[in-house]
Amino acid sequence: MKKLEDFKEEINKCSKCGLCQSVCPIYKLTGNDCAVSRGKFVMLDGVLKGDLKLNKNINKYLDLCLKCDKCSNFCPSSIDVCKILETAKYEYEKKSLLGKFIFFLESKYVFGNLLKLFKTMKNSHPLRAWKQLFASGASNRDVGAGENKLKLLYFKGCVNNIFPQTDEFLHKLFDNSNVEIIEKDFDCCGLPFLSSGNLERFEEVKKHNLELMDCDFDYILTDCASCESTLKGYNPSPCTLSPLGRGEENFISLGELIANQNIKFKFEKPIKVTFHKPCHLENDNFWLKIIENCENVEYVEMKDYDECCGFSGEFAIKNHKISMQISKQKAQNAINTGADYVVTTCPACVLGLKQGMLGIKKTPKVLSLSDFLNLAINV
Repeated sequence: MKKLEDFKEEINKCSKCGLCQSVCPIYKLTGNDCAVSRGKFVMLDGVLKGDLKLNKNINKYLDLCLKCDKCSNFCPSSIDVCKILETAKYEYEKKSLLGKFIFFLESKYVFGNLLKLFKTMKNSHPLRAWKQLFASGASNRDVGAGENKLKLLYFKGCVNNIFPQTDEFLHKLFDNSNVEIIEKDFDCCGLPFLSSGNLERFEEVKKHNLELMDCDFDYILTDCASCESTLKGYNPSPCTLSPLGRGEENFISLGELIANQNIKFKFEKPIKVTFHKPCHLENDNFWLKIIENCENVEYVEMKDYDECCGFSGEFAIKNHKISMQISKQKAQNAINTGADYVVTTCPACVLGLKQGMLGIKKTPKVLSLSDFLNLAINV
């Protein structure tokens, strides 16, 4: 595990050009130079030189980050900003009393066992078994038993382990088809642990998940943009993502899968829909293809559809006022389209959009991609 000292050269690569200001959602709102990477690097450089202490004031600015990666993607020096901030956060939190308590709550004994409890409750519920039986007979895309199947290793993520709407939808779509869904007992992708600076816990879940990926499959299937982005970052080299040497090209999102399978959906009556692109979603080309295959659905693009929703997990708690301001602007952009539904591919973004719509009487309904498509009367 790297130390902050190991990033000294990369921190010094920052030319303080200020280009990060033009893409940082927080800087656009606050004008605070400590919100952008160059301001944080000035402080961390002072820490490395011994001029500053890594104290709660600097930690406050480490938390003032949406982890949207826009600054890294726009940086002419290609500095991995999030990796540096995560390391600095870890070095602060591992010594603080509050940090130690948070790390305990995130441990496999608390967070891990709580997730296992939800999984057990979900799998043992009699209604769950009935739904799976119903879904398995609902598909109308039967194929011959001898046909080669596309093997997809499904990474559910924490939300779908607790609220299993998406995996039920997958069974509805692909049982009795040329797609085989492989499910394993994956842990959390680890993104919440990176955000809190709990790098030891992140390495623990990363090791567990990589071991489960050592099997026969064609693609890793995800339905959460943040989960997919985190999994792709497990190793710096894409050719060493897993013990089998698979890389980024072996990931497929639910949206890409549905678009590639050319599945058609029919809705009961005409509706309008708009789309929010999560910060961690690399490619949204699948969206227009899906809309083309949806009967009675009109797509209206919202202003700044690919801008951050402002939620970003614990950021919404630690910087609630700023988070709410960003969310409200995003929500207003969605409302202005006159859409009936806002669709996105990240559970945190669903919460961010809903947060922005609090207190507004008439708003579009916010749904994940699978929940929206599940409204269709015919597939």
